Amino acid sequence: MEILRLEETESTNSYAKEHISAMADKTVVHALRQTCGRGRLNRKWVDLGENNLFFSVVLKPSDVFKSVYSNLTQYASVILCKVFENYGINPKVKWPNDVMVDGKRKICGILCETVVEKGSLKGIILGIGVNLNAAQNDVENIPDRVVTALNLEIGKPVNADAFLNEFLDNFFENYDKFLSEGFKFIMNDYLNRNCFLEKDLKVQVLNEIKSGYAKNINNKGELILQTDNNKELILNIGDIL
Repeated sequence: MEILRLEETESTNSYAKEHISAMADKTVVHALRQTCGRGRLNRKWVDLGENNLFFSVVLKPSDVFKSVYSNLTQYASVILCKVFENYGINPKVKWPNDVMVDGKRKICGILCETVVEKGSLKGIILGIGVNLNAAQNDVENIPDRVVTALNLEIGKPVNADAFLNEFLDNFFENYDKFLSEGFKFIMNDYLNRNCFLEKDLKVQVLNEIKSGYAKNINNKGELILQTDNNKELILNIGDIL
């Protein structure tokens, strides 16, 4: 594993995509400042300063896409939860991969992108932004969402390098086993940390909104909604509103 450290970049994911051919498997792109970070659904990830984390992990497990790669963000969300727990907080996962505090305040974001060229998988880029150190007024001024930072939850500053190293150690410790076994390998850990099951939900799926009772997660990491007409709706993508 190699960590490539940048002073500033528009987006660590964009940088990784641009240079992916020259990067080895398990290269980590870490930026002190990110001027145009991106989240899911084309949302902007707000840079709260140099003492926070913006990084992308370049993965090259094969030259063809396998279904297990779709669960990499869920695997990462479980690992992030375990690291946060070591700092004394109790994070929860909102399907598919948002990590929340008290099920309400978002503390980090995950964006996974694939690079395919001439039918061959060049790599997978797992981008992660973590709010580690921020002022209360800064998080309150972020529009359209409720967020928090780790220092606000534990009452003291957090060392970004230490957090990054702990995440990477935990991520790669069982990475090969996860690729071999798929979502079933993390299913119990994921379900034990969920904040969305057994609730009535509205889920944005592309340009549609699906509604139903969150019944369960299947062994592929898909959300099972029970609709008003008592049918089951299985979602593999979406964003809980």
